Amino acid sequence: MSQKEQDILALLQSSKTRAKAFSDIVQMYQERLYWHIRKMVLSHEDADDLLQNTFMKAWRGLENFRGDSKISTWLYTIATNETLTFLSNSRIRSLSGIEDLEDRLLSQLKADSYFDGSEAEMKLQEAILSLPEKQRLVFNMKYFDDMKYQEMEAILDTSVGALKASYHHAVKKIQAYLSEE
Repeated sequence: MSQKEQDILALLQSSKTRAKAFSDIVQMYQERLYWHIRKMVLSHEDADDLLQNTFMKAWRGLENFRGDSKISTWLYTIATNETLTFLSNSRIRSLSGIEDLEDRLLSQLKADSYFDGSEAEMKLQEAILSLPEKQRLVFNMKYFDDMKYQEMEAILDTSVGALKASYHHAVKKIQAYLSEE
């Protein structure tokens, strides 16, 4: 744990400095968490809402955070769980609809004024969207966030071996998808 995280943890212990320390946490992690969530849900509005939910849950759970893990690991775990719950609920809602969740997410991305990617980037996003949810999550965390397997292990509560296998399968599927055309 870095000295800065240790300092923030110390400030979180006091009710007088807790709000300021939490504000510092938000400043430190909001952009990284936003993009972590955004890569899964693809929509700016949904990512923004989920980020807000993540920080609200973190604020409410501050008293239970003992500092056994890094602050970033704790926040990524909350953000990941919020995102997976959102996607699961969206999938359930889309069962009653005509299009599946991945098609809807892709349509939202194409219509999103915040997405300024090229045709190649859109194709990559389509390939990533074709992955099962857990593989997509592992791929995004490793490829885009350059996260170490040990950190992912703590966030996703799974083994390094399973993560490596998921990432390997995801890469192979993306390569196959991209070579189809």
